[in-house]
Amino acid sequence: MITLDPRFLIGSYPPIVTPFRDGRVDFAAYAKLIEFQIDNGTHGIVVNGTTSEPSTLTVEERNQLVKLAVEVTKRRVPVVAATGSQSHAETVTLTEFATQAGADALLIVTPYYIRPPQRGLVEYYVDLGQRTDLPLMIYHIPGRTAVSVELATLEQIAERVPHFVGIKHAVNDLGFVTHMLARFGPEFRVFVGLEEFTFPMMAVGAQGTMNAVANLVPDKIATLCNVTLAGNLEAARTLHYELFELNQAVFFDTNPIPMKYMMKRLGILQRNEHRLPMVPATPELEKRLDGVLRRTGLI
Repeated sequence: MITLDPRFLIGSYPPIVTPFRDGRVDFAAYAKLIEFQIDNGTHGIVVNGTTSEPSTLTVEERNQLVKLAVEVTKRRVPVVAATGSQSHAETVTLTEFATQAGADALLIVTPYYIRPPQRGLVEYYVDLGQRTDLPLMIYHIPGRTAVSVELATLEQIAERVPHFVGIKHAVNDLGFVTHMLARFGPEFRVFVGLEEFTFPMMAVGAQGTMNAVANLVPDKIATLCNVTLAGNLEAARTLHYELFELNQAVFFDTNPIPMKYMMKRLGILQRNEHRLPMVPATPELEKRLDGVLRRTGLI
């Protein structure tokens, strides 16, 4: 595995939501969301993550979001481009564009719906790794993709792709985090992919989190990462419980339905707009989310 700068791919890397206006991607609003993150201490950003509703975007829209993120950040924070799709050909197109556009790293989800065998996953990531020299991370989210990655599979990928550097682990499985870090070493970048597990996974060695709640409170998520990485577990535990209900609220409905409503409620987004088959929160869900925002002191 290649050696990374010890400050790179560490901390809070929020998956930024995609704002829409009358059915079109609102690129100006997206640029403002990036500035909001940088102003609040975020360590890096993820473009076209799950929270960005990438499966509702065209390839051109996904590419333009990556290009815009690189232009707006101006290297102030790293840009991780999520370039995975259910299609190998589409993933290749997205990956090659992000590499040329100046992204700092790649996050590639296991191909969904297909349910490939483990040997297929090995060849898939080896092929993609040969098309880019950027640090590459696997996005492991079997709840959405219907396929899990085994440790032996990661070992085979690591043997053949030296710039395979980490994984976003969106599974309730602390044991697997320990197995990965024991096998690949503490420099292997494990990012937490389930919001309420940010503190527990980082406490056992994960290097950071890709937490959708950072779209709402980027400063608190960044601080949680900072204090946990510094070994201040008492302060981290306090923040863990302060954020607990917000972290749970992500899953009151399909992400990012709750997130976009709360961002609109707090004035971070002008519009609470989705593309089909995603739809805005129901009145009942809005009421429930308002209760969360009140109890956490955000309204």
